Amino acid sequence: MNYLDFEKPIAELESKLSDMQQLAIENNVDVSDAVKSLEDKIKTLKKETYQNLTRWQRVQVSRHPDRPYTLDYIYEITNKFIELHGDRAVKDDKAMVGGLGEIDGNPVMIIGHQKGRNTKQRQLRNFGMANPDGYRKALRLMKIAEKFNVPIITFIDTPGAFPGLEAEERGQAEAIAKNLKEMFLLKVPVICIVIGEGASGGALGIAIGDKVFMLENTWYSVISPESCSSILWRSWDYKEQAAEALKLTAQDMLKFGLIDEIIKEPLGGAHIAPSEMSKKIKKVILETLKNLQALDPIERMDLRIEKFSKMGVVVEN
Repeated sequence: MNYLDFEKPIAELESKLSDMQQLAIENNVDVSDAVKSLEDKIKTLKKETYQNLTRWQRVQVSRHPDRPYTLDYIYEITNKFIELHGDRAVKDDKAMVGGLGEIDGNPVMIIGHQKGRNTKQRQLRNFGMANPDGYRKALRLMKIAEKFNVPIITFIDTPGAFPGLEAEERGQAEAIAKNLKEMFLLKVPVICIVIGEGASGGALGIAIGDKVFMLENTWYSVISPESCSSILWRSWDYKEQAAEALKLTAQDMLKFGLIDEIIKEPLGGAHIAPSEMSKKIKKVILETLKNLQALDPIERMDLRIEKFSKMGVVVEN
């Protein structure tokens, strides 16, 4: 188990609990009352900790190394899944994955950012930072879904689109901008879920949907706290202040009307109980699809455009 800095008091108690249980086994002693008392104490501490997380702490939880990624959720919620590859122009971007799947008999096209678990995987997946090829692959899959009248599900989890010179040379901004335009006009239902980090255009490139959800401990912003800190203070040391100023949590986004709903995570984060988290996501997807499929395609598209057009509007008296 990997613990974050603010989870150290929890880690200490869980270590004591483990030692107590081990001693009980070795010495054949009944310590069930003490174990129950310590378990209750740990649960209370976890609840207090996670009810009072700062914005920076939620950013840390969204980046937890054990947190489920797009493919983890895909294989948990689908009965069948076939990954599709390539943008039919340059290459197959491993930071963006997608394919046709089936959720309880409902065919869906699922697309999302993918990070890596270890050094080798992180290099392969480019830390979840997609190139233009990734966004063009995503759009190609969306068009396939539209052709066959299949709903689209997207999972957002990226520190941003890849900012390298080669990405800019191949039209990073154009690829993302085209995705924004085309996603507004899709005639099939589109559900977007932020499962981790949602940074800048890299996130927005697959996040124009009829319904946008965020997991409880995720963030969504035009810039990461570290980058904001480095621009304003010329140092990463002020990332906590930057996170507070950016108001980037799911709770902030819901308050501002930028998302539709927050999906609650298990106590301690999605990584504590991935299967439980997957079941919640699956339930939300199925319920939302049922409501969206009841609408006329043109009406659904108009509502999507109206929804995003209202964002950021300022009225001066």
